[in-house]
Amino acid sequence: MATSLLLLLDDIATVLDDVSILTKLAAKKTAGVLGDDLALNAQQVSGVKAERELPVVWAVCKGSLINKAILVPAALAIGTWLPWLVTPLLMIGGAFLCFEGCEKLAHKFLHKEEHAAEVSKHERAVADPAIDVVAVEKDKIKGAVRTDFILSAEIIAITLGTVQGQPFVTQLSVLIGIALLMTVGVYGLVAGIVKLDDAGLHLSQRGDAGSRALGRAILAAAPWLMKGLSVAGTAAMFLVGGGILVHGVPALGHAVEAWAVDAGSLVGGLGSMGLNAGVGIVAGAIVLGVVELVKKAFKKR
Repeated sequence: MATSLLLLLDDIATVLDDVSILTKLAAKKTAGVLGDDLALNAQQVSGVKAERELPVVWAVCKGSLINKAILVPAALAIGTWLPWLVTPLLMIGGAFLCFEGCEKLAHKFLHKEEHAAEVSKHERAVADPAIDVVAVEKDKIKGAVRTDFILSAEIIAITLGTVQGQPFVTQLSVLIGIALLMTVGVYGLVAGIVKLDDAGLHLSQRGDAGSRALGRAILAAAPWLMKGLSVAGTAAMFLVGGGILVHGVPALGHAVEAWAVDAGSLVGGLGSMGLNAGVGIVAGAIVLGVVELVKKAFKKR
């Protein structure tokens, strides 16, 4: 009996050790997506009324948890019974991210009056206490959750590739661990970023000169940080989406990786990022063109 118990404990320790190693490996591989996820979600909550920032982040965080609750069992099922379906689904998700990036740019630069009207409407909603801000924010939250679904799918797919061939319990544990770790990490950081201005205001009102100077510096930097994250979020759509599309074509993906190795870490890394972004922009423009044509066709009908 004692021997059986010791063997069981040894098996559990081995599984936990495997889970820990594989979780670290998966976290390392998905770190780039984590940065993109952070930029995109910080961008989504920019411009929200101060007292509504944390509720909006929490709402998107809950949506992200629901996304992962759907994606983890779906990934396990697909990896077990339909492994050939993983790449096509990722390609669709990558194309959708590129489309969203192009749509944002097109809407901002080609429909300036409509964009300005939307910004003005949102600013009025933030400034006017009589307007139901929660209702105005629903579209913003839906968009953030929709984008999170694509990025979460990529994180789960990368993790699934890392644990493929492992026992089912190990796969399940690593997938759940990464899902929770990424969600807490991303939305914890987003919450901290959006409350930077409040921290700066608090410090600027303190008694000592050093705290006041630091507070003023944070207040001055916070708007630029949010604008930078907004730009980074749009760029991330092309980088991540284009990267998915490039690696979804094995010959192209291997050729890019081989070139990056030959070119060296800096040049190769920048070159592969530029290629991913270029593919993302072209793919997004094509999808946007098709969508606009379909919309016009339906309007005529």
